[in-house]
Amino acid sequence: MERPRAPTENHSLFKRMVSQSIYADGPEVQALQSAAQETQTYLSIGISEKTRYSVGTLFNSNIMIGPDGRVLNLHRKLMPTFFEKLTWAPGDGHGLKVVETPFGNIGNLICGENTNPLARYSLIAQAEQLHISTWPAVWPTRVADPGTAQDPDAKNYDNVAANRIRAAAHCFEAKVFGVLCSGHLDEAAIETIANGATDMEHITNMLRTSQRGATMFLDPTGAPTPGFTVDSETGEKNEAEFLQKEEGILYADLKLADCVEGKQYHDVVGGYQRHDVFKLTVNRERQVPIRFLDPPARAEQKGEDADIA
Repeated sequence: MERPRAPTENHSLFKRMVSQSIYADGPEVQALQSAAQETQTYLSIGISEKTRYSVGTLFNSNIMIGPDGRVLNLHRKLMPTFFEKLTWAPGDGHGLKVVETPFGNIGNLICGENTNPLARYSLIAQAEQLHISTWPAVWPTRVADPGTAQDPDAKNYDNVAANRIRAAAHCFEAKVFGVLCSGHLDEAAIETIANGATDMEHITNMLRTSQRGATMFLDPTGAPTPGFTVDSETGEKNEAEFLQKEEGILYADLKLADCVEGKQYHDVVGGYQRHDVFKLTVNRERQVPIRFLDPPARAEQKGEDADIA
């Protein structure tokens, strides 16, 4: 069976990934801050974040920016999933926060984190009302043999159902609206990934035929909420339940008051919980590689180096 390149053959790709990753306080984020301020918009943006303490450490991160241009939250994915471990480092709990806005309390988890009930509960317990979940464009877990089609039923990952199931479960348990936002994979990215593979044509075909993730909205019961697109030239609204293979913007009108009724049935952080039985502690300290404890300033001693004394 043909295989993609081994990690030891991908050093050039990782170098390129590092060079195109960004700092959370870098010029790219500053441009987003300016755009948010100009348009008076809240932004939730996924980034590949690099750090200033290491030239080779990356995080799969989400940054939220307010209409005043301030960064409201920076969340680093707690644990990279499967082959993501070859690219991104584990994050921390610092970003497990809900952002309070005039439109409601907004939380965010990245991809496979939406499988983690503890991470999800930590947001529910902060009165979350709108949950943003971000997903990759494709997620192939198996590669078909050369000369055969990529069989969607061959125990491969259903990149629509698996994402919707997890997001819908959170919506139902938390009684929140869900925003599923999936990435877009274009031909240039496919060419970059496949370039150098033993069978470039086969890997290219695999990526082209892998099921695409979907962008959609869910209501507090987990059911799909109708959305719409807007024609950039005419301004005409067109109904759309989801976006999948095309790049675009999906809109929806949400009534956050609809989050209330379900809480009467199952409020898992309130009247439908046993806080005397279950305890959850979340460490939200930002993890750093080292902490220096410098001595207090000392008066320089005559004829003697204070650092040596």
